[in-house]
Amino acid sequence: MTGLRNREGERDTQRRRDGKKQMKLFSVLVMLTACAARPQDLSGKMFTFPLESNTAHVRLNASRLDSSSLTLCHRSFTDLKRDHVLFSLATPVHSNDFLIFWDYTNKEIEPHIKNRKAEFGGRDYKPNMWHSICTTWDSESGLVQIWFNGLPSIRKFVSTGTNIVGPVIIILGQEQDSHGGGFDLKQSFVGMMSDVHLWDHILSSCEIQNYVDELNFTPGNVLNWSALEFEIIDRVLIENKLMTCH
Repeated sequence: MTGLRNREGERDTQRRRDGKKQMKLFSVLVMLTACAARPQDLSGKMFTFPLESNTAHVRLNASRLDSSSLTLCHRSFTDLKRDHVLFSLATPVHSNDFLIFWDYTNKEIEPHIKNRKAEFGGRDYKPNMWHSICTTWDSESGLVQIWFNGLPSIRKFVSTGTNIVGPVIIILGQEQDSHGGGFDLKQSFVGMMSDVHLWDHILSSCEIQNYVDELNFTPGNVLNWSALEFEIIDRVLIENKLMTCH
């Protein structure tokens, strides 16, 4: 009987220890989440996506969006020889509410607005070098335009009449086929990405050129690389941005 009591006492002690460990782990996870949600200045930094995956991504935190026009600018560096996503913004209504996609087969940059796409060919999207890509869209005219390394495209009609509105989920590294999910390994991004800014209005050509040339410009008021709230999921690294020496 004494041995039985001792064994029961040992089990109670172990349960208390396990409970304390779980509480400590929970506290650490809460702290990590809180740190991830705090705005960080990523100037001179880049996200590195080193592995083809259907899980690894960065979720960018933005407030609820209700915008009739947008400008997105970012820089990317990859050697992929297949289709891949460059930016994915989804709402509960449209999984491709604002998507930037590279179609490798047709050699086109494809902005998708409200699940409708425009196709821009003739871009010299060379591997293993940085490219600056800006995209503008206005709901009143329905026109979308891209600026590739500072060179503007023609303007094409894609979608008009309604704002991009709702609780948005913004993801780098994966293309959303549903609100926050539906990732496809063969559409994932592998490489480096930096200087992501999103504005709720259309930038002037001079402002876009200042961004491309890395001169002074007004940071994005929806997403700001120098005060970015984000969460890293799976294998994505923050590193110093690779620069070319001259």
